[in-house]
Amino acid sequence: MSQRRLTPSEAQVLQQSLDAVSKIVDIRLREGEYQYSLAKAIASFQLELNFPDVKDLIKRLYGEAMTEDIQFIRKIQTILKKMERRNIVSILPKKKPWDLQRYALLSFKFEDVDRNLVIFATDEQIAQAQYLLNSSLSQIESPKASPAFFRVKALTLVCMVITAYALSLWALSLKIIEIVVFIPAFSIAVVCSLVLGRFLSRR
Repeated sequence: MSQRRLTPSEAQVLQQSLDAVSKIVDIRLREGEYQYSLAKAIASFQLELNFPDVKDLIKRLYGEAMTEDIQFIRKIQTILKKMERRNIVSILPKKKPWDLQRYALLSFKFEDVDRNLVIFATDEQIAQAQYLLNSSLSQIESPKASPAFFRVKALTLVCMVITAYALSLWALSLKIIEIVVFIPAFSIAVVCSLVLGRFLSRR
């Protein structure tokens, strides 16, 4: 499943699961059982900064062919619903009504009903996922221009406006108006004035 850009709410869910301490749950999480396998698969997706739907999980765990078995899909959805009620997973809101529900693990560490500590990601894997999350967030956030860059750009635009208006006035002051000079110079002056105004307003 290819990594895509996270929404702010998805990033928040992922950050919460990375920060979460061990959760105590009243359900068995024993290797070989559906709950354990599904939680482990969801964890593997989240470590890749993805939130799987039921078909993604079935494909990863049981193969492509099983994603066409409607009864099996319903069985897995029932188990996931049970896991949601027991605070192991959360269901993310749908973006479109016809989308399948996507799932997120609430923590990577659980203490199950048998008092077994179940760990779905090592500290190193969590640190790597945190690094990927931070990198993803830094790409979303637009870097602010430095004061020096702002001054240089503003000064350049001001110079262009003054020069263009000066050329326009010069062309108008001649006995025979130089249309070839006046129209381009005046157009450039107007455009640069608008750009300068927008640039200053954003700042």
